[in-house]
Amino acid sequence: MLISIYLGFQNEMSVAFKKRVQMWAYFVLTVMGIRVASTFQIGASDNNFSTFNSSILETHKKFLGFTDKQILDYLLDKSRYDKRMRPIDYTVVNVTVLLLTLSSPDESSLKYEVEFLLHQKWHDPRLKFDDAGKHRYLNGLMHADNIWLPDTYFIKHGEFKYPLIPINIALRIYPNGSVVYSMRRSMVLNCQGNLHIFPFDNLKCPFALESVSHEENEMELKWSETEQRINGATSLRQQNAYLVKNVTGPCEKQHTWRGNYSCLRVLLVFTRDKSFYISTVFVPGVVLVTSSFISFWLDINAVPARVMIGVTTMLNFCTTTNGFRSTLPVVSNLTAMNLWDGVCMFFIYASMLEFIIVNYLYRRLPGSVSGARPVSAPVPESLKNPSLAQTNSRRVFSDTNVQQPASQPTPATTPNAVPEPALNHRLQSDKARAAASVFAWLRRPQLFVTPDVRNRQRLAKQIDNVSKGVFPLLFGIFTIGFVLTFAIIKPSQQENFILL
Repeated sequence: MLISIYLGFQNEMSVAFKKRVQMWAYFVLTVMGIRVASTFQIGASDNNFSTFNSSILETHKKFLGFTDKQILDYLLDKSRYDKRMRPIDYTVVNVTVLLLTLSSPDESSLKYEVEFLLHQKWHDPRLKFDDAGKHRYLNGLMHADNIWLPDTYFIKHGEFKYPLIPINIALRIYPNGSVVYSMRRSMVLNCQGNLHIFPFDNLKCPFALESVSHEENEMELKWSETEQRINGATSLRQQNAYLVKNVTGPCEKQHTWRGNYSCLRVLLVFTRDKSFYISTVFVPGVVLVTSSFISFWLDINAVPARVMIGVTTMLNFCTTTNGFRSTLPVVSNLTAMNLWDGVCMFFIYASMLEFIIVNYLYRRLPGSVSGARPVSAPVPESLKNPSLAQTNSRRVFSDTNVQQPASQPTPATTPNAVPEPALNHRLQSDKARAAASVFAWLRRPQLFVTPDVRNRQRLAKQIDNVSKGVFPLLFGIFTIGFVLTFAIIKPSQQENFILL
């Protein structure tokens, strides 16, 4: 009985003990499972972190031994890079211009040929790389077709010239993701000039840069703030083109022709070669005008010389002017040139008119007022009848011989005496020559020296004397005023340096 009680108690105790042991076992196993699970998760995360670091180190080690082409092939792989997408939502492209060549066909042309390098710089984080400084930049020129590039084009210019070399010059990718793209362009610019003050005007040649498809909220063209916007190359070549100023800035509303697209404008201001026009137009004009004034210092009766000077200077001036104007644009608003040519021709023609008036006053006779012909002095009878003149000369000679004193020796008793017939022949020849010269002098038109004639001659000479000072003085005043107005004052006005 006791045994049976013991066995029953043991069975009950074993059941309870088993249950307790099982409960404690479940509890211990649960706690241990949680800890094991947490430990496993921490280890897994550590393993993932170490795997990430190892991948970075692996990439870094891979770029260390690669060339720039291999790095670019890795960065521009189509699975990683899509050139159709902008680098970021809002891309800023910094722009600078380097001038290479400036030329013009001739001095009076309104077209200028400009060759330049356009530098564009932007940031593309997809192209970052780290090769421990082995490459300062990557040369991506051969990969230009696989990289996103700004769709920049030129507006408001004349025309493009066909490039002799490829327009793509350089494409550099820096480790921080900065991209610098340079391309060569050559354009013919249609320029504006103030022809009212030609040839002292400044030629304004504008053009603009604009994005084709990206609006202003997607991509912005911006002038560089760290570099000079427009700069000339050290080997800048200029042929008949003299750049005096450049103006840059964003396009204003009146300069754009479509929606909200980023736009930059450039204004190149050229001046003309003043020395060319001074030596070709103005110096010859001054020389010819002052040459026409020389006639004022010649005698009034020097008709051929004074007429030749006036006509020659007029013809030379017309020839010089026509030859120069053949190279100018055919327009009607060449105010300065028209004024200069007109005034010079006026002074040359006025000097000719002055001579005509002076000569008319000096040679005019009183009888010409009533239409009567001038009367000459009567010719002596002795000049009309040469035989009578010879008889009179013999008579005078014989009378002279009769009146000789007795003390003087006769020709017959004088040694070396000239025979009387030879002496008479010599005297007759001398008398005949004198008579002929007197007769010729009397044959010219005779001016009656009256007070009216004297007044007219005096007036003519006074006009010549006054013209010697008035004509050069007036032309000098005009020349000084012309230079001050058209060469100094008007070219310095602000309107010649801004885009109208």
